[in-house]
Amino acid sequence: MAHLGTRRGRVLALPVGLALTASLGFLPVGAASAAPAEDVPAAVASDGPNLSYVVNTEGGRHTAKVRKAIAAAGGTVVASYDAIGVIVVHSKNPAFAETIRAVKGVQSAGSTRTAPLAPVATTEVDEASQPLTAAEARAAAEAAEDGQDPLEPMQWSLPAIKADKAHDITLGSSKVTVAVIDTGVDDTHPDLAPNFDRAASANCVTGKADTTEGSWRPAQGESDHGTHVAGTIAAAKNGVGVTGVAPGVKVSGIKVSNPDGFFYTEAVVCGFMWAADHGVEVTNNSYYVDPWLYNCKNDPDQGALVEALQRATRYAERKGTVNVAAAGNSAHDLAADEITDTTSPNDTTPVDRVVDPSECPDIPTMLPGVVTVSSTGAKDLKASYSNYGLGVVDIAAPGGDRTEYQTPEAPAVNGRILSTTVNGGYNYKAGTSMASPHAAGVVALIKSKHPHATPAMVKALLFAQADDRACTNPYDINGDGAVDAVCEGGKRHNGFYGTGLVDALDAVRW
Repeated sequence: MAHLGTRRGRVLALPVGLALTASLGFLPVGAASAAPAEDVPAAVASDGPNLSYVVNTEGGRHTAKVRKAIAAAGGTVVASYDAIGVIVVHSKNPAFAETIRAVKGVQSAGSTRTAPLAPVATTEVDEASQPLTAAEARAAAEAAEDGQDPLEPMQWSLPAIKADKAHDITLGSSKVTVAVIDTGVDDTHPDLAPNFDRAASANCVTGKADTTEGSWRPAQGESDHGTHVAGTIAAAKNGVGVTGVAPGVKVSGIKVSNPDGFFYTEAVVCGFMWAADHGVEVTNNSYYVDPWLYNCKNDPDQGALVEALQRATRYAERKGTVNVAAAGNSAHDLAADEITDTTSPNDTTPVDRVVDPSECPDIPTMLPGVVTVSSTGAKDLKASYSNYGLGVVDIAAPGGDRTEYQTPEAPAVNGRILSTTVNGGYNYKAGTSMASPHAAGVVALIKSKHPHATPAMVKALLFAQADDRACTNPYDINGDGAVDAVCEGGKRHNGFYGTGLVDALDAVRW
């Protein structure tokens, strides 16, 4: 799960108004409510930070009035998703959100960030990555059997979900596209170029799709996270490098992460809408939406972000898309009554807060309808870092772990996941970010087998085909004698593994 495997790892719901309003000196929530509905001040302040907002409307006949009110309140419309009633706005008016919430036809509105819009100069390095060594590459090529790509012997995760056996039956259909909503995809990689879907690719960082050639690629110095994810899903079986879970399907890149590595709501909404409107069958979401690790629905800003994303994911599913997402890397029990979040907001100054995850979800993974994927290591145990939670986690997939915790069988030597990186290379990463694309690849195989299946049918097959994994109790992954997590539930459905480990072979046989 991005933030990129390292920087981003969650009991009372956050008190209303504590979040963005407090950190930016906004007016108290409701301060604008004394004005009649639809009224806006004749002159508005424009000396505040330039922020991005989502305005969630009722749509219909109120839309024109809402747009006028946005302009009168000092807002500039960047993008408007009329199909779901979400408008992306920029404004320097410190009271913009409070003002626009009082307008008839507006259901909610909130700032998507606590840091102002500004050029960015820093980049984020994924410290969890490990390079593939020349010795490992030689050893893999020597161990490769007929029909295997040269680095496939190092991919312990493929036989773990029986993807190698599935490939003997089918590689998946080129009529199926999986959109990687992430940091961008380097489609020039020799393992990705054969399967890349340009028509379903775009740059959504601003909240409005940019289809300029190559806009979906990570810029020089930006994270290779999305490129790694794409290779796990659909690296071609072409005698080069690694093999994807579904090496016959298409993959697209929808870039939603800015150069600082932040995934803001307006970009992610754009990503889901673009995928849905361009016929994408599956989206993979290996990130959480910044700047809040958990978004509390009773906070007017954070609640608006949850609403906007929920509208976008539901729209995508109505259009036939299955949305798959990483459960997160904080080792949190997402079904707990209380979680302590010490990292939010992560784009300015974090504050310690105690949240109820049922009221303050991690988005998009905890949104209704989204497939939530936990991570396993080379020994099929929950990965040390993986979030979990009975009734929250839907399914498990290989995401890798520290090699000393879960050592793979030879010839594989690294407990992390090997996949594609920028500039034609390969490296290892671990995280629920790596688990989610394994599940998305299996979903793509199911969709290939059942092209007319609805998202609900595809998800039902995914869960029914999963290999049962009983709870791992006691769970002492580092062997220090202390219990690291407690798994609740039975063999067929529990907090560590959901309905079980994804099964690529059953995906192509059923």
